Amino acid sequence: MGKLSSKKSYVFDLLEAKVEQYNRPDFIALDPISIPHQYTRPQDIEITAFWASILAWGQRKTIINKCQELFGLMDHAPYDFILHHQENDLKPFLDFKHRTFNATDTLYFIDFLRRHYQRFDSLEDAFLVGMNRESANVESALIGFQEVFTDSPFFPARTRKHIASPQRKSSCKRLNMFLRWMVRKDDRGVDFGIWDRILPAQLVCPCDVHVDRVGRVLGLIQRPVTDWQTALELTESLKELCPEDPVKYDFALFGLGIEGFAS
Repeated sequence: MGKLSSKKSYVFDLLEAKVEQYNRPDFIALDPISIPHQYTRPQDIEITAFWASILAWGQRKTIINKCQELFGLMDHAPYDFILHHQENDLKPFLDFKHRTFNATDTLYFIDFLRRHYQRFDSLEDAFLVGMNRESANVESALIGFQEVFTDSPFFPARTRKHIASPQRKSSCKRLNMFLRWMVRKDDRGVDFGIWDRILPAQLVCPCDVHVDRVGRVLGLIQRPVTDWQTALELTESLKELCPEDPVKYDFALFGLGIEGFAS
C-alpha cells in the first residue's frame, strides 16, 4: 500500500480499529455466521453457511432461529441428510418458511445440494464455472454458480430470486457474504477459510444497508444507487487500504453502521 492521503489515512485507521473490535469470536454469537460455527465437517460448514447466508434478511435473532429450525429437521447432520434422505424424510420441510423463502425453495435447495455432493466433495466447485486465479473478482463465479444452481428440468422459477447474480445488477450481498466466510483466511477464527481456489483478493464486499450507508459517508462509494457496480466500487476503495484482503473491513463497516455512525 502506497502513501495515503490524510482522508484515506483517517478511514484506514478507523476501519483497522473497528476490525480489531468486531472481527473476533465475541461477535459470532450475534451473527448468522454462528450457525456454521456449530459444525466441524467441511461439508456441514458449507451447507449451513450457504443456507444461513441465503436466509440472512430480517432480524439477526430471527435468522438464527430459523436456521436452527431448518437444520434441526436434518438432525443437525445436514451433509448426511442431504446425501441419504428418503422421500418421506422431506415431509417436515413442507412447513418450513422464512419470509419469502418457502417449502418449494427448501426442497429445491435440498435437491440441488444432493446432486452436487454426489459429484463433488466441496461446494466450492459450483462457484468455479468461468472462474480462474487471474479473475479480478468473483463476478464470473457468481454468474457461473447461478447457471449451475438452475440447471435442472425441475428448477422452480420462483427460486431464482434467492440466488442473486451480477447479470441482474444485484449487489449479491448474501452470496458475497457466504464467499467471505468460506474464502477469507482469518486468524481470529471468525471466517472459515476452508476454500483455496478462490483468493481473498478476489472477494467482493457484501453491501447491505449498514455497509452502504457508512461507505458513502466515508467516501468509499460515490455511485448513487446500490447494485453490483456499487459493490465493486466499494471493494476497489477497500483494496486501496488492503489489496490482498479488502473484505476484512466488512464487519468493521457493518459494526459502524450498528453503532449509528453516519445516522
